Amino acid sequence: MQKQFSLLPKIAALSVMVACAAPAMAQTAGSNVVNLGWFHLAPQDSSDPLRLSTGAAVPNSGASVSNSDTVGLAFTHFFTDNFALTADLGIPPTFHLNGTGSLAGIGEIGKAKQWSPAIVAKWFFGDGNSKFRPFVGAGVSYVWYDSIELSNNFQRQISSTYTGGLSTAAKSTADLSSSWAPVLNVGAVYNFDKNWSVGLSVSYLPLKTDADITTTLPSGAKVHSTTSLTLNPIVSFLSVGYKF
Repeated sequence: MQKQFSLLPKIAALSVMVACAAPAMAQTAGSNVVNLGWFHLAPQDSSDPLRLSTGAAVPNSGASVSNSDTVGLAFTHFFTDNFALTADLGIPPTFHLNGTGSLAGIGEIGKAKQWSPAIVAKWFFGDGNSKFRPFVGAGVSYVWYDSIELSNNFQRQISSTYTGGLSTAAKSTADLSSSWAPVLNVGAVYNFDKNWSVGLSVSYLPLKTDADITTTLPSGAKVHSTTSLTLNPIVSFLSVGYKF
């Protein structure tokens, strides 16, 4: 009996060692991970000249798009220890459009909110119990815009262009085209334990939108001005993840 009791501390110590050596089960087949964090969008932008309804282009006219930040949410499901599918969502960021070239004196041309949910297939390197796991991914995003507003200064400029400066009573509205865009993605995850992790990823979206500006003249006639904006944003996502 005494020998049996003397074995208990050894068995207990061995059990602790086995528990510590057990795999963390951080990201294995069947795992679901929710990430909450911060999206930073940095457009690599360019634009075509503003083209009037007459077909003439406003010389040296252009626009640039500001950087933007917003809250991001991502849901990832692991089909295997290495292959996963992520749905990226978030609060739509607001982009500000500023005049360049001959439109630089206007300042802000307008602003719009961008919706760009994405589905990205990812390949994670290492095994499902690795603490540090880099990954690469590719997917697709559908992008559309709302809450589009043109500044008063830009509306006055458009009005003056069509009326020869005789009137500033014309009003203008704008539409931005929707489109599908590919998503290229790289990043890494560090797992603190079996549930909590921190992640950083960088994505690139080749993205272009066409702007159609409708101006209602004092006579009631409507004229259209058009341009194209190339955005090509680089999107970084820093987040905290929870596995369940």
